[in-house]
Amino acid sequence: MTNEMQYQSLFEQTKLKITAVDTRHINQANQRLDSLVKPPRSLGHLEDLAARLSAIGGKIGHRIEKRCVLVCASDNGVVAEGVSSAPQVVTALQTLNILNGVAGVSVLARQFKTDLIVVDLGIVSDIEHPDLIMRKIAYSTGNIAKERAMTAEQAARAIETGIELVNALIDQGYQAIGIGEMGIGNTTTSSAVLAVLLDLPLSEIGQTVGRGAGLTDQDFEHKIAVIRQAIQVNQPNRHDVVDILAKVGGFDLAAMTGAYLGAAARRIPVAIDGFISVVAALCAVHIEPLVRDYLFASHESFERGYALAISALDLTAPLKLDMRLGEGSGCPLLFALMDAASTVIADMATLSGTGIELDYSNDVNF
Repeated sequence: MTNEMQYQSLFEQTKLKITAVDTRHINQANQRLDSLVKPPRSLGHLEDLAARLSAIGGKIGHRIEKRCVLVCASDNGVVAEGVSSAPQVVTALQTLNILNGVAGVSVLARQFKTDLIVVDLGIVSDIEHPDLIMRKIAYSTGNIAKERAMTAEQAARAIETGIELVNALIDQGYQAIGIGEMGIGNTTTSSAVLAVLLDLPLSEIGQTVGRGAGLTDQDFEHKIAVIRQAIQVNQPNRHDVVDILAKVGGFDLAAMTGAYLGAAARRIPVAIDGFISVVAALCAVHIEPLVRDYLFASHESFERGYALAISALDLTAPLKLDMRLGEGSGCPLLFALMDAASTVIADMATLSGTGIELDYSNDVNF
């Protein structure tokens, strides 16, 4: 390690390690897919998944044998503004439900052989569970309608915590990681972060805002007004993702951003869940565009701002289920599709191997 590397932060070192996926490997995988006993592209998104996973894994038919969902839990001071229909205590209670295996992400993860890793980054109370990872930065963020969410140092620490968590998971043998969260009020912080990333005028901020856990029309308009106020009060620099996260984000969003960076630096696929997860992914891509090569969207979240964020990433989600639970619940479903994709490219027979000769230029189907 050079002296320069020794003095660089983990954040800077991680960015420097991110490289592009070799398009030659994707092309080789596509050639294999086109040779299989089926019309070209007839398996749609499964073929895209198979090619990208093969390229990242360095092997045709690369299989994900060990995977997990990383759930970043934290509270958000902005709930004091009445932006959520659920009380703040739900963050701690639902985090316990996730740990105890009875939440949505828990049962889906169990069904699709996916481990759950839950970390406390800023829950307003202390909860005890043998499987909870304690990395609390503070007891909740500040109320972004009146002050910045956190200091710049806390934002950097949260990002590096996400990187550290992913590095530890990869060292334990995990080959793919899904990114989830738990935190009442985090659709508000995510909407604020997304509005700044996209440089939306204050009059158009409503495009990024959803109803979260079920707000009334009046509460929904209030939520938009709170987000406008937060951006006006804090004046985040849209060209500096750390500044955006520090001023209007959350500990969960910052750690998730770091997790995406860490996964890309270690060259493993990383799954996006819903709205909060996709905003963190966009933060990571704004920091280092090559992160995108390792991102896999799972489902089209019902939350309003999701479409803007996934479009900005130029990614397509294979599942349309009108989900908006969060928690990382879409990631185990994507892992099931990844299993199917890897099986297709590895185990299907080829046209030539089965004696079939067809000219697909004539739009042959079978």
